[in-house]
Amino acid sequence: MTARAAEIAQRVERFVRDVVVPYESDPRRDGHGPSDTLVMEMREKARSAGVLTPHILEDGSHLKQVETALVLRMTGLSPLGPLACNTMAPDEGNMYLLGKVGSPEQKARFLKPLVEGRARSAFFMTEPAGEGGAGSDPSMMRTTCRLDGNQWVINGRKAFITGADGASVGIVMAKSEDGACMILVDLPDPAIRIERVLDTIDSSMPGGHSIITIDDLRVPADQMLGKSGEGFKYAQVRLSPARLSHCMRWLGSCARAHEIATDYANRRMAFGKQLIDHEGVGFMLAENLIDLKSSELMIDWCAGVLDGGSLGTAESSIAKVAVSEALMRIADRCVQVMGGTGVTGDTIVEQVFREVRAFRIYDGPTEVHKWSLAKKIKREWKAANGH
Repeated sequence: MTARAAEIAQRVERFVRDVVVPYESDPRRDGHGPSDTLVMEMREKARSAGVLTPHILEDGSHLKQVETALVLRMTGLSPLGPLACNTMAPDEGNMYLLGKVGSPEQKARFLKPLVEGRARSAFFMTEPAGEGGAGSDPSMMRTTCRLDGNQWVINGRKAFITGADGASVGIVMAKSEDGACMILVDLPDPAIRIERVLDTIDSSMPGGHSIITIDDLRVPADQMLGKSGEGFKYAQVRLSPARLSHCMRWLGSCARAHEIATDYANRRMAFGKQLIDHEGVGFMLAENLIDLKSSELMIDWCAGVLDGGSLGTAESSIAKVAVSEALMRIADRCVQVMGGTGVTGDTIVEQVFREVRAFRIYDGPTEVHKWSLAKKIKREWKAANGH
């Protein structure tokens, strides 16, 4: 770990624990997540503390993924931490993608306000399952875009679009004659209509997750991200680091949940001794420690692969499955150790349990990643055996 990452992470941890954690009892919610008023208030404090968008340096360069792992883990010590420090999804992944693929003009117009924490963004990829649209299989995409003069005209429906309600910047995936495309859009736009914001198990994302109709949206041709037909290539640039960033943030949250459960088990008396001295409880906390360290090492391994220049498609699938499943076990044990208190909103443990349960599906369900890895195993076997 570099000295610069350790120093940034230390400042972030101090800010999250001292400034952000007290906001966990703040009632400002919109029913689906923290209100933008609350988010912007915390971001002003993060800006003053010098920890806003800490993974992107003043010269615009990005911390290495191994460094980012430590910093984002510290932002995740509170479910509100990534919002306050501007490391949350989908903005963090969108910033990464724009930094890699965007033109200088696109970076100035769309990336700059995101990095400065003045705007939120949304990534329009997933489509309604009942209509045969793209989900874990993006090749099923039904949203279209066609060039009309100097404008792209986009039509389609999208689902589970995180943060669309209240976002200022959008990246829409659509299919042209050339193939998949990514197009930058200004939000809100009357041609992009939020049908409804879904009621979901998680509640950490401003704006929630929406079902969207896009009806004859006209976008200037120069807002195409990269080239027409190369959208899937750009998606791989974004998706592997974004999967890993989720692991980083939720590892921080589960580490905090473990702290809370540990404190409870050491203070709570039952049947004549501290709860932790009952083997069934002490062993659960010991298993948490094992899963926390295993997750940390898995994240660092995958981050090193990405830092080496690989797309890390298989490695990020391995990490996403291993870490999300381990974090689910940790969160579940924390609830169990704390008994009735664990299922209340008196601590963040209950919320972390819900958020991590959703994470096992978001960015690709465990089963889809396993299926993809099994295909890779078969390809490699056939190549090795001359088939």
